[in-house]
Amino acid sequence: MNDLRVERISQNEFVLAPKSAHDWASSPHDETVQPLAPTAEISFMRLHLFTVAAILFPALARAQAAADSTAPRANPADVASVDAIIASLYDVISGPAGQPRDWNRFRSLFAPGARLIPTRRAADAAPRPAVLTPDEYAQRAGSALTQNGFFEHEIGRSIDRFGAIAQVFSAYESKRSASDAKPFARGINSIQLFDDGTRWYVVTIYWDSERAGNPIPEKYLRR
Repeated sequence: MNDLRVERISQNEFVLAPKSAHDWASSPHDETVQPLAPTAEISFMRLHLFTVAAILFPALARAQAAADSTAPRANPADVASVDAIIASLYDVISGPAGQPRDWNRFRSLFAPGARLIPTRRAADAAPRPAVLTPDEYAQRAGSALTQNGFFEHEIGRSIDRFGAIAQVFSAYESKRSASDAKPFARGINSIQLFDDGTRWYVVTIYWDSERAGNPIPEKYLRR
């Protein structure tokens, strides 16, 4: 590389070229290329970044598209209103042990690119979000829901709406059997919804659980 120098071929383009006799004569004690002027260095860096972006960004976009399968057509009754789509969300993941969930119905509730984001807490570690596609959630949760039984329903709601968007804080409780006297978990689902004029879509569900020192505020337990 010491036998090469950087040569400008246009305002923002540079190539490596053999050193000229002038280059060797101008640095008799140092075989390295003299630094480019600051503006040339910046332009060269920009060219490099643009080249990397042109290669990587389409690949990332294709990978993202592959990660999100095409959602099945929804039952109009499931997505006709805010009440309907939230009721459908809880209903589709609930059921006794041994009953497979209807994951096509589940996927039909979500907008393209939608995400489910549980808040994870490892022992002696800070909380962090875990971002899942609807397909990933179905793959990870499906067998456990079927094997153990799982029933979840809403116990309180706070909603804000503006135009085509709605933000819902939906407090929930979870049980292994519908007849259990007490839930094994409670928490809040933060649900972002979108109305395209013909139906409602779930855009994100972002949730955290109730625990010692973090009770559900009373205002979110009202309907």
